[in-house]
Amino acid sequence: MDKLLTLWEGSGLYNLTLGQAVMIAVGLVLLYLAIHKRFEPLLLVPIGFGGILANIPEAGLAISALDQAIEVARPAVLHQIASAMGATLDPLASEEAWRSTVRLIADDGASPDQLRAARDVAMNVGYGDGLLYTFYAVAVASGIAPLLIFMGVGAMTDFGPLLANPRTLFLGAAAQFGIFATLFGAVGMTTLGWMDFSIEQAAAIGIIGGADGPTSIYVSSVLAPELLGAIAVAAYAYMALVPLLQPPIMKLLTTRKEREITMTQLRPVSKLEKIVFPLLLLMLVALFLPDAAPLLGMFCFGNLMRECGVVERLTDTAQNALINIVTIVLGLAVGSRLMAESFLAVETLGIMALGMVAFAIGTAAGVLMAKLMNVMSKMPINPLIGAAGVSAVPMAARVANKVGLESNPHNFLLMHAMGPNVAGVIGSAVAAGVMIKYLG
Repeated sequence: MDKLLTLWEGSGLYNLTLGQAVMIAVGLVLLYLAIHKRFEPLLLVPIGFGGILANIPEAGLAISALDQAIEVARPAVLHQIASAMGATLDPLASEEAWRSTVRLIADDGASPDQLRAARDVAMNVGYGDGLLYTFYAVAVASGIAPLLIFMGVGAMTDFGPLLANPRTLFLGAAAQFGIFATLFGAVGMTTLGWMDFSIEQAAAIGIIGGADGPTSIYVSSVLAPELLGAIAVAAYAYMALVPLLQPPIMKLLTTRKEREITMTQLRPVSKLEKIVFPLLLLMLVALFLPDAAPLLGMFCFGNLMRECGVVERLTDTAQNALINIVTIVLGLAVGSRLMAESFLAVETLGIMALGMVAFAIGTAAGVLMAKLMNVMSKMPINPLIGAAGVSAVPMAARVANKVGLESNPHNFLLMHAMGPNVAGVIGSAVAAGVMIKYLG
């Protein structure tokens, strides 16, 4: 009977908390949206599944060896860990009080050397880093996964539409206004006492407005790793909802006559231009803003492989096998941040709301910039393509094309919209570099 009782007390069902049950439900909802509704399935499937794994009680898949030992180790081990961190536990306190004390010291009071010693104690008694924790440490905490995805995106990107119509660079730049507007919005909410975001957290939230998942993950891993789960879910959720969120804003800010504007055929772009552009872009941006070099460097490297035409095998790997493998690991790593104790907070609702505002402002700013350019230029621009500057490639460009066809069935804007769409990727990487430069 004692063995059965021990088995029951060690089961996940016995140890399941309400918060973990809620987060498992959230993971199932993400899987439903990805599988049934096809909302960003390549990311939401591994993120949703990773969120479920991270909240399985007693499994410890998303926490370190030290955290696992603090959660479930015997009292003797807790004393060893406390001693390694230079502390002594009160012999009259309860075991739960010991765990709280050790956890507090590990989170706030221990030096790096003490944490390493405590981790060694945990590993020596048989505890190990969880699978998802290892994925996170290797892929996200190091920053390597978002950068490899940026390389793959670069290998799939055609700069031709941007080079054929360089003016669209301004549309991509304007759409980044949502990032900085949301930064000030988050600071304002904190000032008013509605939320409690630091300036670094506000900057990481603002990047959601660029509708660029890898950039959002990269910036949040540098500036606000504690908000990574909520920021990643918000970024990819709004990217998936582009066909629903953008058209009302685009139609509200344009007249039917403006939506019917037909743009002239793009000029042919030479191979030399396509080879030189990523090199020139890297030199210009990286020399003036070195903090943007990791993102833009990998993006330009991927594009150079595509355009030079002499490394087809590398290009194919970057476009397919490598980016797919990294996407799986990245999704599971992000899912590991969906633990109940960190995700179920009022701040998460604030992040979702601010992300929506950032996305809406970015869309509106791109459309309004196109209207302003029409006032100053003799060559008309269909304002709809300004909405593609939010850099959700290529979905935002497809949405601009679809809304344009609704007003004029013979007006194909897809290739024109790809210009600001690609410019938006560059713009969001530059904005990320600015944030990291001043706050990192």
